Amino acid sequence: MKEMEANQDPNEPVLLLNEKDNVAVARLPIAAGREVVANGYRATARETISPGHKIALKPIHENATIAKYGESIGRATREIAPGDWVHTHNVAPDFGGKDYEYATRAPATEYFSPEEAGTFMGYARENGDVGTRNYIAVIATSNCSSHVAMEIAEALRNVGPDTHGVDGVVAVPHQEGCAHSQGEDTWQLERTIAGMIFHPNVGAVLMVSLGCEVNQISKYIETAQLGQRHFRKGKLIVGLEVQSSGGTRQAISDGVAQVEELIKHCQHMKRTPQPMSKILLGTNCGGSDAFSGISANPALGYASDLVVRCGGTSVLAEIPECMGAEHLLTRRAVDEVTGRKVIDVMNWYQNYLRRFGSSWDDNPSPGNKAGGITNVCEKSLGAVAKGGTTALTGVFAYAERINRPGFVLMNTPGYDPVSLTGIAAGGSNLICFTTGRGSGIGFPVVPVIKISTNSRIARVMEDNIDVNAGAIVDGKETIQDVGRRIFDTIRRVASGERTKSEILGHKEFVPWRIGPVM
Repeated sequence: MKEMEANQDPNEPVLLLNEKDNVAVARLPIAAGREVVANGYRATARETISPGHKIALKPIHENATIAKYGESIGRATREIAPGDWVHTHNVAPDFGGKDYEYATRAPATEYFSPEEAGTFMGYARENGDVGTRNYIAVIATSNCSSHVAMEIAEALRNVGPDTHGVDGVVAVPHQEGCAHSQGEDTWQLERTIAGMIFHPNVGAVLMVSLGCEVNQISKYIETAQLGQRHFRKGKLIVGLEVQSSGGTRQAISDGVAQVEELIKHCQHMKRTPQPMSKILLGTNCGGSDAFSGISANPALGYASDLVVRCGGTSVLAEIPECMGAEHLLTRRAVDEVTGRKVIDVMNWYQNYLRRFGSSWDDNPSPGNKAGGITNVCEKSLGAVAKGGTTALTGVFAYAERINRPGFVLMNTPGYDPVSLTGIAAGGSNLICFTTGRGSGIGFPVVPVIKISTNSRIARVMEDNIDVNAGAIVDGKETIQDVGRRIFDTIRRVASGERTKSEILGHKEFVPWRIGPVM
């Protein structure tokens, strides 16, 4: 996608994103009767058009392509005149076949030297990972043990960097772990839980099981070692079973005592200078608006490129929000095999939706549409901008351990808490999250940097927003300016600076359940 060619004049009410576009985006409210000028075209608004929404710059015939970002976002369902509001009432998504190209436009990455890339202060782990945090995680194997896990962490809620030299004790409760059908769904949950156990931001783990669930604790720790210190892959893990402990109260008491010993173990872990190549950055967007693809997402993409140029990894996810932009990813693939994996994932997701009578056009949400996003094609073209411009080096299953540097893709839903859970379980030690409508989501063991797409949401949700990319829309900063600010924030947060979501205590963890309930 070509870089935005917007007129940055704060007094000009529209943004033209690409010279090929036949629509412009309202930066400010456009009153009926106001004339706008873009790319040599003049159009008089035929009705009031809200910020983020599209105005036609020239006549668009019925069934003709609507172009934004220099790409098709759909076809006109009726004649559209210059000055018309262009949205769901006169645009249909176009899911027509595409001639995919594989690895035809994979750029060569210009890497920084180690001195140019610099360092952050992180926790080196025995397996070579580096944590940006040092938590003791109390992980439930199932819904039936989640209450005990939460009570153990609550009893130790005052544990923190200033008092104990660790980042805290966090519970990882969830609603899964039993009544699963054996097969893909169970394997995916096991992969997700294992990803949390061996997460680089976790120094030690207490596993809490009821005792009779499908997701048995023996999959992660020998049952004979319940209550004993156990090292696996360099990680100290202790197990607790509620049924054999004598019930809820005794299990909580036993668990608190066990975690107190884990705290002592983790107190010896200290931050040391680590190369930026150890950053595994997850990217996500939620509560998107039409400015997401204009400001926050491309700015995050610029930061993503900087992480990759340091030798690190950047993860793009949310497969439903790649539909309509997948051809851009196949072109960037490092080789044909990787490019074809993109289409394999898209086809898998298409079949997954069909199982439940759904379609791609069930996305975007009502809030997305109110913010100016007409359909999933438009949403996707803006969403994939988070992945920057470097070559696509890998495609991973949900919660699969990410084992290579560069820009990679993970199969997750677009639903934010489920997507973040998969990205984190894959090993991301830091996440950047863009939002235009506003979102307060976080994660139990991974810092989440919240980036606003517009200045209004940065003002009204100041408690939640770490970086305001709305300055791009306001004409005060460039994509590169904000991208560099995001990258600098990544370095500081990786070194211990707390994000707004951490300060507020957001700890959403929602594994993806894809199968039936038994």
